Amino acid sequence: MIGRLNHVAIAVPDLAEAMDKYSATLGATVTDAADLPEHGVTVAFVDLPNTKVELIHPLGDESPIRAFLDKSPGGGIHHICYEVEDILAARDQLLEQGARVLGDGEPRMGSHGKPILFLHPKEFFGTLIELEQA
Repeated sequence: MIGRLNHVAIAVPDLAEAMDKYSATLGATVTDAADLPEHGVTVAFVDLPNTKVELIHPLGDESPIRAFLDKSPGGGIHHICYEVEDILAARDQLLEQGARVLGDGEPRMGSHGKPILFLHPKEFFGTLIELEQA
């Protein structure tokens, strides 16, 4: 079902500092920051030859990332995103197998303009999984 690793998302308390750390210290190419109000986050992507790292920062106090950073003030890995060919088929298969899909189960548009879903971390050993249609 899952395809390639799309990205690893890291919640960061200071987005500008994180962007600078990846570009200046590690020599990576980092995209400009972009606000995604529908998700309550500001993101920047670190482009790597084989995948991406998504740096995510809360956009407002109601952001789900705010709660994450309240528990882990220094930041940390928030989720892992895998690609799937057909998001609806993947969802249906997961539901049939008893997996918990977060939200109402309907895909929404992600930061790449493609449909996404999240799977409950208790289903996958404490790791929040994002699925993105390739």
